[in-house]
Amino acid sequence: MKLVIYNSRDENYKRPTGPVRKGTEVAFRLSVLKDPNITAVEMDVIYDADGVQRVIPMHQEEKTPPQDPYMFWTCSFNMEYTGLYWYSFRVETTDGKILISRDMDNRADIALGERYMWQQTVYEREYQVPEWIQGGVFYHIFVDRFHHKGERVRMKNKVNREKWGDLPYFRPDENGKIWNNDFFGGNLAGIEEKLPYLQELGVTCLYLSPIFEAYSNHKYDTGDYSKIDPMFGTEEDFKRLVKKAKKMGMHVILDGVFAHTGSDSRYFNKDGHYDSYGAYGHPDSPYYDWYQFDEDGEYRTWWGIDTLPKLNHSSEGLREYLCGKDGVVRKWLKMGADGWRLDVVDELPSSFLDVLAKAVKETKPDALLLGEVWEDASNKSAYDERKNYFRGDRLDSVMNYPFKDAIIDLVRNGNSRWLTDTVESVLENYPPEVVHCLMNHLGTHDTPRILTALGGKDLGPDASREAMAVTRMSPVERSRAIHMLRLASGVQMTLPGVPCVYYGDEAGLEGYKDPFNRGCYPWGKEEQDLMRWYHFLIRFRRQHYDVYKDGGYQTVKEKDGMFAFVRYNDKKRIMTVVNCGEDGRTLALNGPWRNALTDEVFEGTITVKPMYGLLLVKE
Repeated sequence: MKLVIYNSRDENYKRPTGPVRKGTEVAFRLSVLKDPNITAVEMDVIYDADGVQRVIPMHQEEKTPPQDPYMFWTCSFNMEYTGLYWYSFRVETTDGKILISRDMDNRADIALGERYMWQQTVYEREYQVPEWIQGGVFYHIFVDRFHHKGERVRMKNKVNREKWGDLPYFRPDENGKIWNNDFFGGNLAGIEEKLPYLQELGVTCLYLSPIFEAYSNHKYDTGDYSKIDPMFGTEEDFKRLVKKAKKMGMHVILDGVFAHTGSDSRYFNKDGHYDSYGAYGHPDSPYYDWYQFDEDGEYRTWWGIDTLPKLNHSSEGLREYLCGKDGVVRKWLKMGADGWRLDVVDELPSSFLDVLAKAVKETKPDALLLGEVWEDASNKSAYDERKNYFRGDRLDSVMNYPFKDAIIDLVRNGNSRWLTDTVESVLENYPPEVVHCLMNHLGTHDTPRILTALGGKDLGPDASREAMAVTRMSPVERSRAIHMLRLASGVQMTLPGVPCVYYGDEAGLEGYKDPFNRGCYPWGKEEQDLMRWYHFLIRFRRQHYDVYKDGGYQTVKEKDGMFAFVRYNDKKRIMTVVNCGEDGRTLALNGPWRNALTDEVFEGTITVKPMYGLLLVKE
């Protein structure tokens, strides 16, 4: 028998479970094997910000039945500060102390080496998360590749591609340089023209890739934060788009790229294309301290890319320009944007993020502030600081890469354990307000298309661009990938958070990583069965908005590729069931449930076929 039993996700052992607000008294119960040699049980608590360990005595619970081989030891602790607390247990015996650690399944076990501690997230909401995004659907648009309307803009050193849907340029020039300067003509007017399509699909929030002036087609090399890129349109085009979108029930959020600019920018001006006195080569430039220069005059870059000089976020001039009363962040909110997605937010110092968040919420209190984080964002550390994104005065939420990776592994490899643990871990570590605003995507401009990720050939991490350019799925592979995407999107659309559709995924676009994941939307050539499936799923979400907005979550079954969970509130229960294993799996149902996919009613024990899913509504 195990010496101790503890489950931080079970109210029998910890109450309340999950994140708590500042000042909450949390009660802990540890089930310890009855042994006359045990003299004391204690809980060790460390507040993340100061690293000081506090030892909390635990007391025996007298009501334990005599025949029970275990006895509960209890204590409580007041979580008086925002941030993270870490805790574990120790058992004192006549032979010495035994350290209790968190194991890989989040349960308690004897620490044989390094002791892993449980995490407690503590928050206090200063800025309220916007309700308008909860229960909705994001749609991520890479502007140049979505839709074109109007006369094409032609600019020097930019290549206008004449055939919509051709393969993006991917080969380097004779100097080995990849310019990303080919444009298919997608623009803001094109998005506006397709708003009826997006409304019919059920989209409630458009997330646009960067729209500000820059050399490249992706615009992550900002040239001027204060201007719309001419290839995409004008300020009037932008104002008309957000105004019309809002009338049709859709919000628009922008991509904020504030970790770096382009070297070819008004502020750096390495190539001399601007009429400004840029920082490059000019220590007396008003922009010089906006960047990070070494003593020898060399500038620091983002991940070694010389066209992306890193910004110095301690510069008062930069802070005022971006976050001041007349700054960039406020300008575009006042012009109609309803929030920002912050590119590589972990590279923004916390002191700068505080200023930025204040600027956003002062300007528009119900604006959405999302961060790009690829890991568990609740305990993210970068550049020697704990980020504490969720303490209540920084980010509203984040992009949910952990869900994406685990869903793909479930559907492609039948790994139901990873997804179950990922979901439960996020719910344990993220405040509920954060959870209900999570951007749950299956693919982005930075990752392979979800159809390719699920059913495409595995070319390996070192695949050449030539190989990625020519590799396509066979009809059989594509048919299987579409079936797998139905399962993956069914899970995505019903888990806690807000699903995000990367433009064209609903139409069947495929492609490996950049730039092949940035193809043109296939207007008139959509995969119709997949389109109908996405319409059905999003319509189903809207029909049960009360559950998917902020309803509870419970894992029902996880075993060998089967993953079943319930979303619920006081009036309704909806169960998502997928079996991605190799064999049929049984599921016991409590009462009658109607399958929304077929209208069949199931009761008792049912068998779910391999690679099959159910969407069950409790009768």
